[in-house]
Amino acid sequence: MKTVSLSDLIAKYDIPVPRYTSYPTVPYWTDFPTTNEWLNSVSKSLSKQDAKISIYIHIPFCETLCSFCGCNTSITKNHSVEEPYITYLLKEFHSYLQAVPEISKRQVDEIHLGGGSPTYLSESNLDYLLDNLFKELNISPNASLSVEVDPRRTRKTQLDVMRKYGFNRISLGVQDFDEEVQRIVNRIQPFEKTKETTENAHELGYKSVNFDLIYGLPKQNMDTMKKTVEKTILLYPDRIAFYSYAHVPWIKAAQRLFTEEDLPTGETKRTLYEYARNEFEKVGYKEIGMDHFAHENDGLWKALLNKTIHRNFMGYTEFRTDLLLGLGVSAISDSWECFHQNEKILKKYQKRINELGFATLRGHKLNEEDLEFRKLILELVTTLEVTIPKEHEEIKNYLQEMEKDNLIIWNENHLQVTEIGRAFLRNICMGLDLRMRRKLPEAKVFSQAI
Repeated sequence: MKTVSLSDLIAKYDIPVPRYTSYPTVPYWTDFPTTNEWLNSVSKSLSKQDAKISIYIHIPFCETLCSFCGCNTSITKNHSVEEPYITYLLKEFHSYLQAVPEISKRQVDEIHLGGGSPTYLSESNLDYLLDNLFKELNISPNASLSVEVDPRRTRKTQLDVMRKYGFNRISLGVQDFDEEVQRIVNRIQPFEKTKETTENAHELGYKSVNFDLIYGLPKQNMDTMKKTVEKTILLYPDRIAFYSYAHVPWIKAAQRLFTEEDLPTGETKRTLYEYARNEFEKVGYKEIGMDHFAHENDGLWKALLNKTIHRNFMGYTEFRTDLLLGLGVSAISDSWECFHQNEKILKKYQKRINELGFATLRGHKLNEEDLEFRKLILELVTTLEVTIPKEHEEIKNYLQEMEKDNLIIWNENHLQVTEIGRAFLRNICMGLDLRMRRKLPEAKVFSQAI
């Protein structure tokens, strides 16, 4: 087995690669379902009495634009948009209940409010939205109920409203604690704001606090990363999502507000991650998959040990349900055999909901091959190992170079990712991505692997 330096590996494998929150990945969705086909797939996924549901609710609004952000957002300080949007959300929700009555009968194991900034909504509007949702749903007493928040604009009274409905997990958008990095990405967030929201969540009884951090942001260097890691450890969240910055200015124009010269790339970027990982592990965090850390007593780490861990459009989760139902503009749903995404433009979403009750934009009906490889890729990104059926010997051939570079080890048909290979997990997944291998993108689509 030859030895290759990390810098050589990065030079070789730092190419545009999907993040594999789904398979097929969104650019390779081809067989779009009609709204009726999607609803039939939802009904099929809930046909068993013990079927379980996850619900994702997208709140797109933010008061200011973070220039690094790749999410679907609507930037406005005019809070009069809240009530009309909630009206459309609930109309979509009730359309689903009417079309698929099983939704209100099956157990809901997970609800996640994402954005945007869910705490853009006032206390009264949060209460109104949740009340109208919860009274129609069969929510498990052990459900994971979580919310993403912007500490700059999150009040304790908002957290109290959600706690009243049983919300028990909170994810704070932090990204970086360095003032210069915050300035260039247009997200000035004093440490005291993050500390206050963290303490408020603990005081109100949220059992898991997560920080979202990003490495590879403009102006980040070892000094700024040390500051961010030290302050993160000081507040000691239960989980850390440590994402690689995805530079996609051809999709997100705001990322053109800084240049590639401002970005740490390649080996420098990976060094920032390795430093943070080592520091996190020193104080008891365990690395999970490609971008998450958790304490040993946190549910995500236990899910990894119990082999119930799952990865979907929300990242790593503790379990898989039969249906992920996405509500709101741009929200993505997943019935396992079918993907479905709502209109991404707010006015188009509202128009379609108003006229039809649903806002289908696109999706994908998975064929037998898709289903087989979706399962294999999911196993690989959650456990770092997978057994490849013998009839797919060509996968071994594709991954030969990665084997030579000690990124993976084969034991007959069982593939295992090495410690060095963890940094290149997305590249390894490409070996199982038959759709991408058959037709490489003709234009820029994905962010870099590192």
